[in-house]
Amino acid sequence: MTRTAVIAGVGPGLGESLARRFAAEGCRVALFARTADFIEELAADLPEPGDGLAVPTDLRDVEAIRDGFDTVRAEFGSVDVLVNHASGASWKGLMDSSVEEFEGAWEVGGRGAFVCSKEAVGDMLDSGGGTVIFTGATSAVRSLGGTIGFTAAKFAARGMAMDIAQEFGPEGVHVAHVVIDGQIDGPNARERFPDRSEDTFLDPDEMAETYWHLVEQDAIDTMPFEVHITNGPQNTEFL
Repeated sequence: MTRTAVIAGVGPGLGESLARRFAAEGCRVALFARTADFIEELAADLPEPGDGLAVPTDLRDVEAIRDGFDTVRAEFGSVDVLVNHASGASWKGLMDSSVEEFEGAWEVGGRGAFVCSKEAVGDMLDSGGGTVIFTGATSAVRSLGGTIGFTAAKFAARGMAMDIAQEFGPEGVHVAHVVIDGQIDGPNARERFPDRSEDTFLDPDEMAETYWHLVEQDAIDTMPFEVHITNGPQNTEFL
């Protein structure tokens, strides 16, 4: 079965690994991100048998998201898989955060994921089902303090995932939330976090295997909602 997948929020690291893994499984993969050059190069370099489509999209812009899904449908048909992968960085506490910074994190991780989900689930209901995956973080389940914008957006996304799962699970839409509990390895990650030990970094290619496993479960009766990715009991350094 050839699936059409949208990855909303693609950059070097896990987003790229997801695109490559899904394409290797034969998916037609649409890449949403603001940085056009990166996703265009990645789309052209995805492994066969999948196809890639770069869709430059600002996930803070509701109409841009809707236009992006229209582009995907015109090129690949209806959407079978959505990964809400984007996050808005707001690494400040209550008193240091501005309203604009708080809203910026929510516009991407909250409202952006809502609009993407609405577009994708509409397609899935017409075609008999599909998969929606939300990329979460430690902050989606346990506040760390001092990152109020990021935490609020991640809590919102987790709540949306639960609600969509309850509403549309009976219609064949598998919704899953992935808690990433550790630092993803990627370009410059080790340079940015020189004090972290080697075994605290998460391999994005291995993580992408977990996401694909969730996609493959979209047609079974017993489906996991939440998966917690970490690098074992030795991990004591969290996002």
